[in-house]
Amino acid sequence: MLRHSLSLRDVCVLIITLLALFYTLNCAADIVLPFVFAMVVNLLMIAPMRFLHGRLRLPKPIAALLLIIAMFVIVAGIGTAISVPAAAWLTKVPQSLPALQDKLAFLQGPIESLQRGYYRVISLVSSSSHHHVSAAAAASSSASNSAETLRLWGSSVLVGTRAFMGELFTMLLMLFFLMTEGDSLLRRIVEIMPTYSDKRRLVQITTQIERNVSLYLATITIMNLLVGLLNLLQCWLTGMPNPLLWGVLAFLLNYVPIIGPLTGVVVYFCVALISFPSFLLALLPPAIYLCIHIMEGETITPMLLAKRFTLNPVLVMASLLFWDWMWGIGGAFLSVPMLAVFKIFCDHIEALTPIGHVLGGPVRPRSLRTIGDPVSGSTANTAL
Repeated sequence: MLRHSLSLRDVCVLIITLLALFYTLNCAADIVLPFVFAMVVNLLMIAPMRFLHGRLRLPKPIAALLLIIAMFVIVAGIGTAISVPAAAWLTKVPQSLPALQDKLAFLQGPIESLQRGYYRVISLVSSSSHHHVSAAAAASSSASNSAETLRLWGSSVLVGTRAFMGELFTMLLMLFFLMTEGDSLLRRIVEIMPTYSDKRRLVQITTQIERNVSLYLATITIMNLLVGLLNLLQCWLTGMPNPLLWGVLAFLLNYVPIIGPLTGVVVYFCVALISFPSFLLALLPPAIYLCIHIMEGETITPMLLAKRFTLNPVLVMASLLFWDWMWGIGGAFLSVPMLAVFKIFCDHIEALTPIGHVLGGPVRPRSLRTIGDPVSGSTANTAL
């Protein structure tokens, strides 16, 4: 329980402060999100930065510039390699709709039954005749608006690309200065702490964040790379077109817990349905994708991170949904690292220790009936 009791006034002030903070983060997403991305990528670059600066004796600005250029070249190369097949698939989708309808013809009867039931309910609920909606009118309206929808989608993609390039430049600029001057900034902050215990606590927090979050990011990146390579191989073996595109997609989607792999299964099924002649063959690539994800996400990665990084799955999902709502796909990518950093802060601040305990994942299978039994120190430690 909390060490200090809070009055109703304190609780109200805390709620208003949190709401103001979330509102500010939402409004300032264009500038805050690149900074948070830069901090997370900086944690991922700690090991190569130490190698270039500590072992090879390169000056920090040169080492940081080399790493940023290498990262940019890799991302640009992969983007260039997959942009052509991705554009081809976007133009191919409208032409493939008749073939999809033929392959899914066995679902037409149940879907039409559901539509008739839906429109019957709508017609019963409607109080006047002009609210009555028919299936034929809805279908014709959908067909007439498809071209306008595609045009608006294309313009939104252009606007989003321009905003993305601006945020990418801001992130790279901030990343460069974090890699070169981050240590000196942290040293200055430690120096202004009032007491020795505060200085020590801040150093412990930053050290644990650096060690655990960077380990998590490096492990997840390596595992996601293996997932992408395995899916690239399975796409090539099963005959799916453009295996590099779908391998890169699997690599990126695996950064988003739960929702990313589920999206990948749906995408693989849709692509296989367009590419393969039968419905049963179209089930093979998404089934293999799902098996690869279960083997990686439920066995290998938890085994590698169990001693250092466990979080409550319910709160991981809640964090994912919240930051996805707040910042979109960027927030979904950052949800787990930010939750881990928040847990580390809670573990080192006495008043927030109960919150840190709640955020921790299960260390061994235990039922609610035995939760009050004494637990030895070796098994009671939360991983992080």
